[in-house]
Amino acid sequence: MKYIDEYRDGELAQKIAARIRSEADPARSYSFMEFCGGHTHAISRYGIGELLPPNVHMIHGPGCPVCVLPIGRIDQAIGLALEPGVIVCTYGDTMRVPASNGLSLTKAKARGGDIRMVYSASDALHIAQLHPDREVVFFAIGFETTTPPTALAVRAAHARGLDNFSVLCCHVLTPSAITHILESPEVRDYGSVPIDGFIGPAHVSIVIGSEPYVHFAEEYRKPVVIAGFEPLDVMQAILMLVRQVNDGRCEVENEFARAVSAHGNLTAQAVVSDVFELRPSFEWRGLGEVPYSALRVRPAYARHDAERRYGLEYKPVADNKACECGAILRGVKKPTDCKVFGTVCTPENPLGSCMVSSEGACAAHYSYGRFKDIALVAA
Repeated sequence: MKYIDEYRDGELAQKIAARIRSEADPARSYSFMEFCGGHTHAISRYGIGELLPPNVHMIHGPGCPVCVLPIGRIDQAIGLALEPGVIVCTYGDTMRVPASNGLSLTKAKARGGDIRMVYSASDALHIAQLHPDREVVFFAIGFETTTPPTALAVRAAHARGLDNFSVLCCHVLTPSAITHILESPEVRDYGSVPIDGFIGPAHVSIVIGSEPYVHFAEEYRKPVVIAGFEPLDVMQAILMLVRQVNDGRCEVENEFARAVSAHGNLTAQAVVSDVFELRPSFEWRGLGEVPYSALRVRPAYARHDAERRYGLEYKPVADNKACECGAILRGVKKPTDCKVFGTVCTPENPLGSCMVSSEGACAAHYSYGRFKDIALVAA
């Protein structure tokens, strides 16, 4: 199968692993953050961590849009869903994220809220067309990858005069979060870890291109290698980062050249720019308030902005004290450092957002790593 099996070849993986072991300087330690949850999933699923030498460490980043969504935003969606005559549409993973008062969107649905899982923003738009007598709110989350479809849905609703369709916009931006991790005193106060380089996200970079990362390489002296989600993509990216560190280089390299260009998808960027504008600040779970890290609907499309339409005011809510999702999203702790991981908190009964999404670090480790942990304890 073209571009699938080729990137899952076990023999090639062993050869790349051998090259990493031979080129990694045993006198130094390497710490690389994979920002995207898709990479975290690949590392856990294919056992990439076990192929690396002990001085090459992979740090899980905040790159799961469900994981970084703060409780206060879920509460807003639940509040709308419990209003008479309102239909809330959202992606499947969002349904199960724990919110205040023991609620989630799934539990709010059980209490009578009309909450519907959709696969795309256009599905929500279609529901608004089918129910002109109801208010339909699309709870829109995600990084730059899912933002263009939301923008297209808003433009379509505006053009068709579907005034019963609005968006609760929680789209966030990758570059701002990376900057925050590197320089924010708030994150340093919360706790952080030394980072020698980043594996840049795949799908996000298809949209925004490789150029936005040049800033980090030049100003913060951190190499970035954009990589695809297949295991050989990730391993090759790690090898490229090791070589940059050894050479003292801090550049942006594009391992995922088969899909990512320097400038990205200019058409998608133009649509997003037309519909959305930057928020001055937005709360991320685990990172706190991050300046200019999220989008909101422009005034020209105000009638499709759920925050304006319903006069919503954001109220931050503290995470469950037993949950370590915040520290895990910053790379300070691993899933197994959480006392409730795999016991009280499981994919069937998640206590925190990192266990909800399949891209979350806790869910990935629960699916692919916890049996290895048992073996290590037994040994």
